[in-house]
Amino acid sequence: MSDFSKYGILELIPQRPPFVMVDSLISCDLSITRTQLEVRADNIFNDRGRLSTAGICENIAQTCAVRLGYLSLASGQPVRLGYIGAISNMQVYRTPVTGETVVTEINVLQEVFNITLVHAVVKCGDEIIAQTDLKIALGDDAAR
Repeated sequence: MSDFSKYGILELIPQRPPFVMVDSLISCDLSITRTQLEVRADNIFNDRGRLSTAGICENIAQTCAVRLGYLSLASGQPVRLGYIGAISNMQVYRTPVTGETVVTEINVLQEVFNITLVHAVVKCGDEIIAQTDLKIALGDDAAR
């Protein structure tokens, strides 16, 4: 079993506060990655006590970045920048409130060259609150 706390979130993603939308990496392999985020009052995407839809999208994108960062560092490579190529089939059933913790799971559907297609599911407890498909393009530039 891997030690997912080996790297801090800021080592895995290019974003910096106040734009960090992932607190911790729960698990990661070539197919499935899970992250966690507690919705805080001071979150830049907190809109009147709720994480906005834009915040949910950014959390999903940063979960993809965490995956890429973790796999890169674990293989001795630098973290590279990724870019959202497309968001499709987005469904938000509800937005989480301040104090709730969301767990975001991305499942890699396909990887071709530097393009990764994932299906993402965001949950509060056992409740699915959002899901979407995301296409990420991995750039050639190091994140830092």
